[in-house]
Amino acid sequence: MSAIEALYIFDEHNNPLLEHVYTGRPSSGSILLPLYLAQPSPRPSLIYLPNTNPPTLLYSIIQDQLLFLAPCSTEGQPLEVLEFLHRVADVLEDYLGGPLLASKIEANYDVVAQLISEMVDGGIISCTEPNALRDVVEAPTFMKSLLGGVGLPSTTPSSLAPSNTPFSLSSRPAPSNHAPSSLNQTASPVPWRRANVRHTSNELYVDIVETLNVVIAPSGRPLSAIANGTIAFTAKVSGVPDLFMQLRCPGGIGNTVSLPAFHPSVRLNRWKDCPGDLSFVPPDGRFVLAGYEVDLLGPAALDAFSTSAKTGSGPKLNIPATASVATCLGPSGADFEVRLTVNPRYAGKSSSSTPSLSASSFSRGGALGKGLAVPGTNAQGTTAAPSIEEVVVHIPLPASVKNVTDLRVSKGAGDTSYAPGDRSIEWRLNSREVGILMSHDRGTGMGASATLSGTVVSADEEDGLDGGPDAFAPANPCDYEDEHTSYQVRPEAPVERKRQPADQKKIKQNKVLMPSCATVSFSVKGWLPSGIKVESLNVDTRRSKGLGAGVTPYKGVKYICVSRRGVESRA
Repeated sequence: MSAIEALYIFDEHNNPLLEHVYTGRPSSGSILLPLYLAQPSPRPSLIYLPNTNPPTLLYSIIQDQLLFLAPCSTEGQPLEVLEFLHRVADVLEDYLGGPLLASKIEANYDVVAQLISEMVDGGIISCTEPNALRDVVEAPTFMKSLLGGVGLPSTTPSSLAPSNTPFSLSSRPAPSNHAPSSLNQTASPVPWRRANVRHTSNELYVDIVETLNVVIAPSGRPLSAIANGTIAFTAKVSGVPDLFMQLRCPGGIGNTVSLPAFHPSVRLNRWKDCPGDLSFVPPDGRFVLAGYEVDLLGPAALDAFSTSAKTGSGPKLNIPATASVATCLGPSGADFEVRLTVNPRYAGKSSSSTPSLSASSFSRGGALGKGLAVPGTNAQGTTAAPSIEEVVVHIPLPASVKNVTDLRVSKGAGDTSYAPGDRSIEWRLNSREVGILMSHDRGTGMGASATLSGTVVSADEEDGLDGGPDAFAPANPCDYEDEHTSYQVRPEAPVERKRQPADQKKIKQNKVLMPSCATVSFSVKGWLPSGIKVESLNVDTRRSKGLGAGVTPYKGVKYICVSRRGVESRA
């Protein structure tokens, strides 16, 4: 087990926010920070510093522009220390709210100091669950600070015993050889759940978010397609509920999901016996229940690429939005065009025209039962009619491109963002513009498309040079061109004979100025690339405690697909 010797937190300007030493005599933050910044970017999460005394392994993460450092002078488990740093960031965000800002840490330093002291005991990681920490460290609120400041006890649903101090620190449960006290009798038997949880309205929400990453060849064939999924769960249920959730998808969960990772509350044996079945006692509030990865091309994709004779006979994907890049256009090869295609299947429905859906329409056979809320009923995106949101096309440019002239998009197809010298072009379409674009193609099934075109200009052309050997000594000093008029003094016929090789050379020079790819960002409500669905979500009344007889929690499920420059089309 790795020993956590110290924790250092710095703000976005590398000013120290917090320094806490757990054990030993590690190097101070003022010594480690310059050594960390001296490393070339991108800096790795683990850096070995042999010149410190003693030699140090420096672990680091960056969360919301805050830098977290943890030095270790002995060898240990690197993933354990990195996971600890992530847990510290998650706990601080859970207490202080996101995003995690330096001002929040400075304003609530007393709470932050209690949290990091409870998370590590003598260098050994002891408690990193936010729910368990709330039993010993109260969250900062205005009323709690006010009541504590005047000497009155602050109260929360999970508070243990009244206290006259601003922060009521309850003792941990006594060992088994000691008689239980009144305090540890109220401690939660589940390490990741708060004790004495009470809610006036019992609710369960499941948010499945998949991040799409696709690489498309110039021929239009997908080279790779990966969906990384996260199951975010929100439990607002009194007592200690025991839940059972079933996931299903075409082809079976066991054949679709790979590299699953679960919250400690999940009973792994149940998943191993029957993939897709999740049995767990949830923490109170919002948490990440599971994560997974899905290869959308499947295991037979490599065989399809190697044995397929036709270009378009490879694996096909139902991607909401794609972009294709055409380069070296025009007489001199300096023009390019990017075509955005949006699948009309993801047009969604307006809230006024969306019919009222029953709970059974959200799952196969209505297995979710009574009380399930259908997401998207009052919004545009539903499972029956998924809706694509704002679309952004990002076009990176080579460093040798000085400017892009004559930049234009199709009428009503969004706006572009570019300034001379920028390394990329951003083409943005809001939800209304995407809806108008798809309405022009509604019913054809061919997909709605829009184009962006422009002309690249190199640094030499920006200065009036063509880069050739005769650029500084033209044949006729009277020859020149400006933006509006071209003047020629030499006879026309010789010029035509000399322009032929010059054009070929110009095309070759402009080829290296062309964009090599375009990436598309979007979000879709009511659809997942993997096809995973929540079949059922039930409360096991026999195992649950404190829920109350006849109480049926309100249930809701939401599906979201996100692409953050994840759909890349190469030129």
